[in-house]
Amino acid sequence: MLQKGPLHAHIIERFDDMSEQLQQAARHILEHPQEVALVSMRELARNAGVQPSTMTRLAKFLGFSGYEDLRGQHADVIRVSADGFAARAMQGDEAGTSGEGLAHRMLQSLSAQIARLCEPEALSRLSQLAERLARARRIYVLGLRSCHSVAWHFHYVMTLLGEKTVHLDGPAGTGGDALIRATADDILLAISINPYSRYTLEIAETALEKGMGVVAITDSEVSPLVAIAEHSVLFPTESHTFFHTLTPGLAISEVLCGLLASYDRKAALQELKRVDSYLSSMNTYAASIPRRKI
Repeated sequence: MLQKGPLHAHIIERFDDMSEQLQQAARHILEHPQEVALVSMRELARNAGVQPSTMTRLAKFLGFSGYEDLRGQHADVIRVSADGFAARAMQGDEAGTSGEGLAHRMLQSLSAQIARLCEPEALSRLSQLAERLARARRIYVLGLRSCHSVAWHFHYVMTLLGEKTVHLDGPAGTGGDALIRATADDILLAISINPYSRYTLEIAETALEKGMGVVAITDSEVSPLVAIAEHSVLFPTESHTFFHTLTPGLAISEVLCGLLASYDRKAALQELKRVDSYLSSMNTYAASIPRRKI
């Protein structure tokens, strides 16, 4: 578990005043704090996609004499988790980069990421966001590109519990039109990760202008959604492959649906019975049949 100290808060406080390159470096440090203590400045810069000089400029921007002073203070306030996963990941062991080895590393990483959602701060954020969603008359759900899967999953499960959600996913660019009838009694659940969808941010701003509440599922404390959301739940997206993982985001979606259903279990049960009856009448699912032997 990571111990967040004054430096963590200081980076977030100064983030909006940074140049684009400094923000890129700062974001990487916030999302991969163990690297500051475990790898060289050049390797850290390479992982962040910036020049080593950017790390030095970031350190001076934050008030340090140089990078080593920043590194020293950062190392004092972080602690690698007991399972040692982060430390092992930083060792650069490429022995398991294919086949079963890569699968094991990916699944081990996902397990650790899900476990981080069980930490007190994450659980508190989940509870607060669920309570806010429960108070809304209607929940408008938006997640684009890779985040579409998280948004759709949340909306689909919620349709089993009634008509509380509206998925902003219309054809021909009409997804945002559903907000025409939204009111201050409604809320927008926006889901986006770096690089953040411009349209998602525009819809979030539109929701605010209409007096709606905005809550977010996103990946970083410096996500632009965090700055405008009443509540936000953060999830890690780092992966051992070229794509971001959405598994923790899907886990958050499932937990939120479970929490919302638990607030009125009687009503949830009635809706689920109605869904079961309808799906049965439509013969939606195949009956159990014997497996054919080949």
